[in-house]
Amino acid sequence: MSEFFKGIHKIKFEGAKTDNPLSFRHYNPDAIVGGKTMRQQLRFAMSYWHTMCGEGTDMFGRGTVNKDFHGKNPMEVFENKAHAAFELMHKLDIDFFCFHDRDIAPEYEVLQETNEGLDKITILLKQLMKQYNKKLLWGTANNFSNPRYMHGAGTSCSADAFCFAAAQIKKALEITTELGGEGYVFWGGREGYDTLLNTDMGLELDNMAKLMRMSVEYGRSIGFKGDFYIEPKPKEPTKHQYDFDVATVLGFLRKYRLDKDFKMNIEANHATLAQHTFQHELRVARVNDVFGSIDANQGDLLLGWDTDQFPTNVYDTAMCMYEVIKAGGFTKGGLNFDAKTRRGSHELEDIFYSYIAGMDAFALGLKVADRLIADGRIDKFVEDRYASYKSGIGADIVSGKATMADLEKHALALGDVVNLKSSRQEYLENIVNSIMFE
Repeated sequence: MSEFFKGIHKIKFEGAKTDNPLSFRHYNPDAIVGGKTMRQQLRFAMSYWHTMCGEGTDMFGRGTVNKDFHGKNPMEVFENKAHAAFELMHKLDIDFFCFHDRDIAPEYEVLQETNEGLDKITILLKQLMKQYNKKLLWGTANNFSNPRYMHGAGTSCSADAFCFAAAQIKKALEITTELGGEGYVFWGGREGYDTLLNTDMGLELDNMAKLMRMSVEYGRSIGFKGDFYIEPKPKEPTKHQYDFDVATVLGFLRKYRLDKDFKMNIEANHATLAQHTFQHELRVARVNDVFGSIDANQGDLLLGWDTDQFPTNVYDTAMCMYEVIKAGGFTKGGLNFDAKTRRGSHELEDIFYSYIAGMDAFALGLKVADRLIADGRIDKFVEDRYASYKSGIGADIVSGKATMADLEKHALALGDVVNLKSSRQEYLENIVNSIMFE
């Protein structure tokens, strides 16, 4: 098979002072940070959809880059995409990849023919994974692009569309299991509504829960041992998505008793659209024991849609990795670059510059987060701030021993609450800066 990214050699770590743009300045896969190598801590993954299929189209214009990789027919195009994908991962030293079913093989008019194409590509992917020593982080089904899903998939008003979505998920689970995938993601691309005037919200949520329950049961029955994830997203394309943010999804999972089966796949840009910080969404997942995996990107705060830019904001990556380390690190999840080059960055070489920027930003973020935790001042400040809950009435509140009468008695004896200490926000932010730029 011919080389698709000609003139680009394997990207290596050369250090912060290098002037070689096709090198890593901060990502040294074998360097030890926090007791593990960077490779183990970060678990980078390539997104098949943006990287191999995204051609720079947007709502106002056609594509700016051709990604048929010289294929002469639909199946050959996707076969060539597979070869190009593994060449790219090899040259970037990325260990994992993620895909939707429609990213890896063509969709034909008949489902059976589409599935046969998927079977053929699965054989090729398995061969390439062995050849290049790469792994599948997670798989999923594209239940949002085809017009049949204009009213949703698992929440569709059409039972036929619901069944078609289930058939796609069944096949995607089979492929993910065959390829040894470490996770399977539910991303509700159109699971929501534009107006409540035509929406039976109760039925839609009930049906989505049923589909997820059936998927878990089927996945386990065929030997899938990975984690199931759900990816929160607040809007776009529907006005309101049922998977709005981590807290909303958690309420849904608990209502339908799915919380023991699912973890969160959290995307930075989706947090922005929900008017949260990336760290907030990670913290909510962490403290509720549902942290799983991450879609690594960033949005533009001046735009109201999912721009899926490669992450370069080191404050965000540092706070992200702070939460990841506090959660005990990734188990079966990782950092999937759900990001795309800008429309004007239309040469294949730009893909490498983009991934290098994102990988270096997270490597820097990891080092900063590790230093923040090792420094200990932030943890000590938080511990001291809540010291009143370590003894006396505070300890009784935490243990559940205190009654309302006990609390009233304590309040009456106080007279008033005085001597509250400063929250010292600016002091703590300066600690972050001093460690980040030491």
